[in-house]
Amino acid sequence: MVRSTASRSLRSSVLSAGTLRATFDPTMLDGLRVTFLGTGTSSGIPVIACSCGVCSSADARNHRLRASLLLEWVCPDGNVVKVLIDTTTDLRQQALRAGIDRVDAVLYTHAHADHVLGLDELRIFNFVYGRPIPLYGDRQTLAALQEMFQYAFDPDAVAVPRLMPIEIGDCFDLFGITVEAIVLPHGAGCVRAFRIGDFAYATDCNEIPAAAAARLRGLDVLVIDALRRKPHRSHFTVEQALGEVERLQPRQAFLTHLSHDLEHTAIQGMLPDRVDIAYDELTIEVPLPEQSRCA
Repeated sequence: MVRSTASRSLRSSVLSAGTLRATFDPTMLDGLRVTFLGTGTSSGIPVIACSCGVCSSADARNHRLRASLLLEWVCPDGNVVKVLIDTTTDLRQQALRAGIDRVDAVLYTHAHADHVLGLDELRIFNFVYGRPIPLYGDRQTLAALQEMFQYAFDPDAVAVPRLMPIEIGDCFDLFGITVEAIVLPHGAGCVRAFRIGDFAYATDCNEIPAAAAARLRGLDVLVIDALRRKPHRSHFTVEQALGEVERLQPRQAFLTHLSHDLEHTAIQGMLPDRVDIAYDELTIEVPLPEQSRCA
């Protein structure tokens, strides 16, 4: 289950990212720490030139940078690994806000602009640590990145990110743990959901086929796309996401990739007990079962 200071509900397991960073001791991290760097849709929230109630809200939970996660866990050698899921348009701001001092790898869900346009920010971590950063993605995503950021993959260029593209299959090793990459439809295209142990992240999707659903059962935590309440051709609505939660039966679910149509308190009040709206800087910790660690 998700680490909790109270036994009644998984809701009480979430702590502020700031609190966890201030007290972080690697010896106390025995699972997978997940920090929501951003929970917004492609426009971010507030939306430029919008004065709606959500965009002008004083509730910080309604302020959403583009959707991304920071994953942290302790390797067998005792070092803490820091992995990004996607490099969003807001990566600089996200890294400063979350105090990210190192990036060991990036997992890419797909190559849409809001999920990749922060790639150039990775060069700062190259400058500091002097080594290339592995980028894990499927063939189409890596090809798109190399087309969009040709300069970053030019071995003769200077002052650019140093990157190491690694094509993924359905399952791969990442610093001693097993990652499953699960194909989900996203309108006319597709994305990769990622499962690590009993945690899964499924953003930017509008369907979970039966074969994918079989790989997304038995979860402690599912993070799932829920753009808005009105139907969309390439994203789940809140109601559709709740239907998938009921179908897959995770112990806890969090909704992400949220538009400014969704006001945090109002939507949270209509959700079932084991479902929450994610918000920026939310941090949770999920145990890593022994079988999720590579031999």
